[in-house]
Amino acid sequence: MTHFADMIEGYRRFRNGGWAEQRERWEQLAEGQSPKVMIIACSDSRSEPSQIFDTNPGEIFVVRNVAALVPPFETTPGRHGVSAALEFAVQFLKIEEIVVMGHGMCGGCHAALHKSMAGAEPGRGGFIADWIAVLDEAAETVRAEHADIDNREAGRAMEMAAVRVSIDNLRTFPCIQEKERRGTLKLRGAFFAINDGVLHLMEEATGEFAPA
Repeated sequence: MTHFADMIEGYRRFRNGGWAEQRERWEQLAEGQSPKVMIIACSDSRSEPSQIFDTNPGEIFVVRNVAALVPPFETTPGRHGVSAALEFAVQFLKIEEIVVMGHGMCGGCHAALHKSMAGAEPGRGGFIADWIAVLDEAAETVRAEHADIDNREAGRAMEMAAVRVSIDNLRTFPCIQEKERRGTLKLRGAFFAINDGVLHLMEEATGEFAPA
């Protein structure tokens, strides 16, 4: 198990190795960033976008949250963290592609499917319950299609459905609608299977996933 003290040792290896070896690259990044791809991924420690896609610093703009969710466009009062990140990426960084990447064995999707956080108080699961309520309709569909929601087939169906929900919600943002219409922004769905390390990509026309 890695503790923060171990991470500091890792930092020292990075400072003396990777950072020193790419000193020119870091100097360029100090002047600003210009990634072309935004990735919305889960906070789960097993699903690390930069490792999965083998990218370098400055190449991808990453937002991570429980279940890799994008809420629909809303103007109600609140702290709209994902919406703010989308606004910055799309309007200011001029991102050209947004990838929503779900993953296998996702705890947030499991909670949505099993309603395990329903009725919980804030600080005791209530924040999670409110967040994953975005998946209520999709979870109802998965439950209707699977007699046994405890098996892996139902779990994966829920995880892939969550990606589709987030893709649909991205299209509720006016700035994304405009850029998609112009052909300057592409939305993509992806799913990383932790058990075998295989990345699946979503076919836009059908919503189905296939190995990359």
